[in-house]
Amino acid sequence: MNPVPLWTPSEEHISKTQLTRFMATATQKPFSDYESLYRWSIDQPEAFWYALWEFAEIVHSKKPDRILQAAMPGSVWFEGSRFNFAENLLRHRGSSTALLSISEHRPTFRLSYDQLRTQVAQCATSLRVAGIEPGDRVVGYVPNFWYSVVAMLASTSIGAVWSSCSPDFGYQGVLDRFGQIEPRILFTADGYQYGGKQFDLLSRVRDISKSLSSIEQIVVTPWLDESPNLEGLERACLWDSFLTDLSQQEVDETSFDPLPFDHPVYILYSSGTTGIPKCIVHGAGGTLLQHAKELLLHCDLTPQDNIFYYTTCGWMMWNWLVSSLMTGCKVTLYDGSPAYPGISRMWDTIDEHQISIFGTSPKFLGLCRKEGLSPRSTHTLKSLKAILSTGSPLLPEDFDWVYQEVKTEVQLSSISGGTDIVSCFVLGNPNLPV
Repeated sequence: MNPVPLWTPSEEHISKTQLTRFMATATQKPFSDYESLYRWSIDQPEAFWYALWEFAEIVHSKKPDRILQAAMPGSVWFEGSRFNFAENLLRHRGSSTALLSISEHRPTFRLSYDQLRTQVAQCATSLRVAGIEPGDRVVGYVPNFWYSVVAMLASTSIGAVWSSCSPDFGYQGVLDRFGQIEPRILFTADGYQYGGKQFDLLSRVRDISKSLSSIEQIVVTPWLDESPNLEGLERACLWDSFLTDLSQQEVDETSFDPLPFDHPVYILYSSGTTGIPKCIVHGAGGTLLQHAKELLLHCDLTPQDNIFYYTTCGWMMWNWLVSSLMTGCKVTLYDGSPAYPGISRMWDTIDEHQISIFGTSPKFLGLCRKEGLSPRSTHTLKSLKAILSTGSPLLPEDFDWVYQEVKTEVQLSSISGGTDIVSCFVLGNPNLPV
């Protein structure tokens, strides 16, 4: 029995997707359908990945001498190429919005692409003055706010390796992770708010810093208190002081260190269910190309979009979300509970900020269904074109609820990702039915 599609893209929609554009330009002979493209990507990986490199317009200082030297294990990709991960995420200029940073207790903060570049350049200069070099580890014990993105981009722009933990991790959880990688600089906040309750972080950071002798500098962002008490926290300064005290030299907004394709960019961690969490090092080139493939071809992300994913900085979906900047779109960050002050908060956010790609979890969608919500009756959701759900399989009744109570003309994708590839194993397809 053939299932009845819940959603079928129109021919007009299909004709305009990034996937269709890629199918038309990837080879001299355009692909007739998705299945033939999929088969080609498997049979001719060198051709596929170089076609994606060109389609995504990867910014580079040197082209690869060879696309693939195959071995298992130990394959070498894009040998000889030089590029910078952060430069690719910061390729766009102008006054259009790069980041919207939303939280429970502060007004929404907006950064344009020009402003983001300036912030990153200032932070990178301070990191250089602090002696940070390619390969050094810089870590964040941070909420999902704009400062985290700036710190990550500044670190990777000079070749440092970024790793982050969510602020809801306790002392031992952070130590089990950061204790393995010898970070030199720690970015943090004085605290965070969740569900209307405020939580102090500095007491934990004091204990963490005493246990991590490699930390040379702690940079604290005032998030709950405009003047947090840093007493007892050695080698600590506030964000503004870090940028002004160390950055007396001229800031160069065009300075990005060109690095090899497989230069490390992120360290993520396994869940820790079988002992201490395992460190997983991700290369800049593989991460960037994987994210380009997924965001452009599977999510159909364009400069006109506003993408949102409910995540913390301790989950790989944060790294995935931030890579959206490479497209020139608007990226919306959210720090807090998705159901505070009420279960409709996320649907309110979609309408208020015209979010077009909304990322969430089956748990949230199931909660909305059980609470009897009907967002299509209470919200316009005019901007919404895709809903992504991950964390666990999406139940059939939640698929039905979305199309009955949220929106009929929306691509609902139950996706599946992995910390071990900092990207997705399974995604949606804008050219095929749901």
